[in-house]
Amino acid sequence: MKICRLEHSSLSKPGFAVLEDSKVYLLEEDFAFDHLSLPAETTILDREEVKLLAPVTPSKIVCVGRNYREHAAELGNKMPEEPLLFLKPPSSVIGNGDPIELPVQSQQVEHEGELGVVIGQTARKLTEADDPLQYVFGYTCVNDVTARDLQRKDVQFTRGKSFDTFCPVGPWIETELDPTEATVITRVNTEVKQNGNTADMAFPVAFLIRYISSVMTLYPGDLIATGTPAGVSRMKYGDTVEIEVSGIGILRNSIYDPNQG
Repeated sequence: MKICRLEHSSLSKPGFAVLEDSKVYLLEEDFAFDHLSLPAETTILDREEVKLLAPVTPSKIVCVGRNYREHAAELGNKMPEEPLLFLKPPSSVIGNGDPIELPVQSQQVEHEGELGVVIGQTARKLTEADDPLQYVFGYTCVNDVTARDLQRKDVQFTRGKSFDTFCPVGPWIETELDPTEATVITRVNTEVKQNGNTADMAFPVAFLIRYISSVMTLYPGDLIATGTPAGVSRMKYGDTVEIEVSGIGILRNSIYDPNQG
C-alpha cells in the first residue's frame, strides 16, 4: 500500500491518503503512523489534482554512515565496527519535485541515494526478543544530500548534511516491502551513478532499528536513512537527480543555485 502526504484545495491543511494508480483516497484527519485505518466514507481525488509533499514530518532523521563497504572505500574510510550514526534536522526535508538548493558555502554537493525506513511504533531499547521490523510503518526513498567539502573540513557531519533542502524524501511510503533485498539506484540526468542492493548492507535494517533504539527512542513518523552504496558524485546547477528503490518508486529533484536562477 502506498501512503502519500498531500495538499489539495479542499483541505485546510496537508493530509494523508492511500495512492492507487490515478486516484488518492483520503485518510482520517487524525491519521498517525502508529495506526492506519480507512474511514467509513472515503473522499476520492484525482492524483493530478493534488500536490504530493514529503510523506513524513519526522521528529528526527537518523542516518547511517558507511553502511556499504564499497562506499566507505571510495571515500578512503575504514568500515566501522558498529553503525556510524548522525542526524539531519527536520528542516532539511523536502518532497518529490522540490528543488535542492546549492549553498554558497560549498563547492562539492553530492547525492547519496538510500532506502528510508519510517517508524510506525515507539521503539525504545529493543531486545533480541523483539522483532524490529514490527516497529516499521513503511519504506521510502531518501537522498542524503551532502556538502562533501564541508564534511571533510569539519571532520564531523552536522554542517555538511544539514542545509535546508538536503533531505529529499518520497514520493510516498510503501508499507509492503522486503528491506533485505531492494535495489537502490541513483541517476543524474538519466545516467546511472549508484546501483546497489540492501543485501550488501554491513548492518541490515532490523539490526539498525534495534541498535538505534538502544541509543534514542524512535517515535512514529521518525525516519532512518540506512546508508548509501558506492558511486556518489557532485551535482551541479540544472541537474536532475533520481533516487529509485525497487518496490517503492522514484524520488526526483532538480538542482537549484540561487546565485544563477
